[in-house]
Amino acid sequence: MNTETSNQKTDFLLGVGLDILHRESMEWLDTVYFWKDETRFFADLLQKRESQEMEYGKMLSNLDKIHENLFDYLVDDIISHEKLLARLVKGEKGLADADYRHRHKNLKKRMQLFTSDFRQFKKMVFGYVKEL
Repeated sequence: MNTETSNQKTDFLLGVGLDILHRESMEWLDTVYFWKDETRFFADLLQKRESQEMEYGKMLSNLDKIHENLFDYLVDDIISHEKLLARLVKGEKGLADADYRHRHKNLKKRMQLFTSDFRQFKKMVFGYVKEL
């Protein structure tokens, strides 16, 4: 039997109005833009330390570049999600509220996973710089 654990906050949010889901998507965009600024800071910090030719520093620098690309994908997906909402609100045929909510739930899971991953990356960068 395939059982899925229910997240009460997610379940509650997906039952709320589309305006609240829209607001949450906008918050995600703000978060991703903030992360992009942070990675620019990390890139500058790591470039200053890269002259010491440390392998760990190079790895962190590569991870930083990967995050930059992932941010772009997240932004694109969130914007696409918002465009779907606009089409849904306009009453475009063939679109269902349930589809939007399902996509929102999946995007929310991605944001939560990426938030956790990015926190770990930041800890690695701070630990690396602290040791220098």
